[in-house]
Amino acid sequence: MNIFPEERIRLLNQAPIHPEGDFVLYWMIAFRRARWNFSLDRAVEWACELRKPVVVLEALSCDYPWASERLHSFILEGMHNNRSEFKDLPVFYFPYVERSKGEGRGLVRELAARSCIVITDDYPCFFLPRMIGAVGNSIPVKMEAIDSNGLLPLVVADKVFLTAFSFRRYIQEMLPRFLEFPKESPLSDVHLPMLHELPVDIANRWPVADTLLDSPRDHVRGLPVDHAVAPVETKGGSSAAEKRLESFLQTGLSRYHLDRNLPADGVTSGLSPYLHFGHLSVHEIFRELSRGERWSPENLSARISGKREGWWGMSSAAEAFLDQLVTWRELGFNLCSRRQDYDLLDSLPDWAIETLTDHENDSRPYLYTRKELEFAKTHDPLWNAAQRQLLLEGRIYGYPRMLWGKKIVEWTASPREALDIMIELNNKYALDGRDPNSYCGIFWVLGRYDRPFGPARPVLGKIRCMSSQRTVKKIGADAYMRRMEAAWTRSGLYQ
Repeated sequence: MNIFPEERIRLLNQAPIHPEGDFVLYWMIAFRRARWNFSLDRAVEWACELRKPVVVLEALSCDYPWASERLHSFILEGMHNNRSEFKDLPVFYFPYVERSKGEGRGLVRELAARSCIVITDDYPCFFLPRMIGAVGNSIPVKMEAIDSNGLLPLVVADKVFLTAFSFRRYIQEMLPRFLEFPKESPLSDVHLPMLHELPVDIANRWPVADTLLDSPRDHVRGLPVDHAVAPVETKGGSSAAEKRLESFLQTGLSRYHLDRNLPADGVTSGLSPYLHFGHLSVHEIFRELSRGERWSPENLSARISGKREGWWGMSSAAEAFLDQLVTWRELGFNLCSRRQDYDLLDSLPDWAIETLTDHENDSRPYLYTRKELEFAKTHDPLWNAAQRQLLLEGRIYGYPRMLWGKKIVEWTASPREALDIMIELNNKYALDGRDPNSYCGIFWVLGRYDRPFGPARPVLGKIRCMSSQRTVKKIGADAYMRRMEAAWTRSGLYQ
C-alpha cells in the first residue's frame, strides 16, 4: 500500500481483515464528499491492495437529535450531489434514507459482515463518536476511523489548549510537518473491480434512495422529522459549496480582515455549513486560497510568535481568514476530541465557573422564557434581529452572534439554563450547529478561551460583557435590523 498518514488513522477494534470479503466498505458519516477526503483515500488504498470493489454507504436516519426539514434537506442535497459525482467512477455509491424511525437499524452491520474492512469518518462531536464506537465493537471485521477534519491531525496535539494564542503558537510550530493533503479525486486514476448491485436481501430490506434525491425539498415533507423548522435558501452539496468558495475568494476575501464581523453579505465566507456537513474540505479551501495568494510553504515564517498575522506569509485578509479557518476552528476540534464534557458548563475554566456561580443569584433586568427567546419576543431590536436571522437563514453574523449569546446569559435565571437554551436554539436552527466550532462560539460567551474582565458586573461577573447600544453603533446595525424585520414580516414563519 501507499504510505498513508498514520496520524489520521484510529483503530476501532482488534478484528482481522477479511480478504475473502465482497468489498471494502466506506461508511460516510461526516466527510460527505467525493473529493479531498482522507477517508475515501484510505478506502481506495485498501481496495487496490485487496483487489476488491469499494462500496460507499451514505445513510441518513430520521431520529438524530434536532432532525428537521432544514437539516434533512441540506444533507439530501449533498447526497444528490454525491450521486452525480460518483456516477462514472469505479465505486458503488449506496445512498440510504430512512423513511421511518429505526428502519435502517442493522444495515451497517450487515454490510460489514460481507466486507473485507470498514472505513469510516473520525468526527469528534455530536452522537457520531458513540455510534462508530458501538459498531466497531460489534462487527467481526477490522474497522478504521479516519481523520479528515482539519489541517492538523487531531492526535498531534496531546493536550487541551486553553487559549487561541497558545494553540496558534502550537500550530505555527507543528503544522509545517503535517501539510499533507488528501487526493483531489482519489477514484479518477484507479482501476478497481466494480460491484454493480447490492445483494438481493440487502437491497430489498434497505432500498437505495433514488427518486427521493431527485427533489429533496419536496420529498422531505413526507419524512418523520421536525417540519416546523423550515429549509433555508442556502443549498447543500459540494457543488454549491465550491461556488460559494469561489464567490467569497473573488468578492469577499479582500475585505475580510476589516469587515468579517459586520452584518453584510459577501464579507463572511458562508462556508461553515459546508464544512460542518463535510460537503467541503479545509484542504480544498486552503488550496484555492493559496493559489490566489501565489503561496508556497517556503513563505512560512521561521519565527514562532503566536501572533494572528505574519506567520503564513499571505495578505492580511488571507491571514485573518486562516486564523478563523485553522486556529479557531481547529481549537474547537482540539477540545471536543479530548473532553467528553465539551458541551457541559463544568468544562469551562475554573475562573469562569467561579464568577458565574458567585453572580448566579444576581437580579436580572429581564427574564425571558425559552419560547420568548426562541421566537424573538424580547425588548431588544438588535437581539431580535439576530434570532430572526437564525430562524430564517440558519445563521447569525459575527458581532450579533456574540451579543446573542451574552444577552441570553443576562436574561435567564442561571448560567446552566442559558447554556441549555443557547445549545438548543443553535443546534435546532443553525446549519452549522452540532459542531466543535459552534460549541467553541457558544462557550466563548461563557468565558472559554477568554480571560477575566474586571471589575465584576451583575450577572456576568468577570465574563466579558457586551452592550446592545454600543454594538449597534460599532457595526452600523440599523440596516441589518430593518432587513431582518422586513424578512420576518414577509416570511410569516415562527410567528
